Amino acid sequence: MSHKVLLNATEVHIALHRLACQLIENHDTFENTVLIGIQPRGIFLAERLKQLIEQEYKIKNVLLGYLDITFYRDDFRRSDKPLEANTTKIDFIVEDKKVVFIDDVLYTGRSIRSALTAIQSFGRPSEIELLTLIDRRFSRHLPIQPDYRGRQVDAINEEKVKVCWTENDGEDAVYLVKS
Repeated sequence: MSHKVLLNATEVHIALHRLACQLIENHDTFENTVLIGIQPRGIFLAERLKQLIEQEYKIKNVLLGYLDITFYRDDFRRSDKPLEANTTKIDFIVEDKKVVFIDDVLYTGRSIRSALTAIQSFGRPSEIELLTLIDRRFSRHLPIQPDYRGRQVDAINEEKVKVCWTENDGEDAVYLVKS
């Protein structure tokens, strides 16, 4: 198995700051905006962005939630092993709010379609945007595109994009892995 570095720690840092600035440009004080990290891997990106926005850019009280989409996926019954759901933690109202879904990699679009269905259990947002660190643009099965992207990657189906976070993997990096 070989891998190629797509983003090193410095490039991840730069992308995070750029994404945070783009969010601030479009959502100002976040008074009517909430961030929702898609479980499991989108929460690391969401937490980092919230931290940057609050600490570096001094915007207070940015609301962050975690959304589990396990049982909203269209393929959840196709697994041979029992599924384990992640935690959904949304302790605020999404009704009439601007929601920004945050996930590490946009691949087929099916996870985001599932998130669109799952969020309806918490109310009706006024609008929904999508932020992703990596956009695998030629792999889409559904017509879903990110509003904010850290980097666009052209990867064929046998290749995987692996996003590593210091909190979980001991480093900040993005790799293209060939099996």
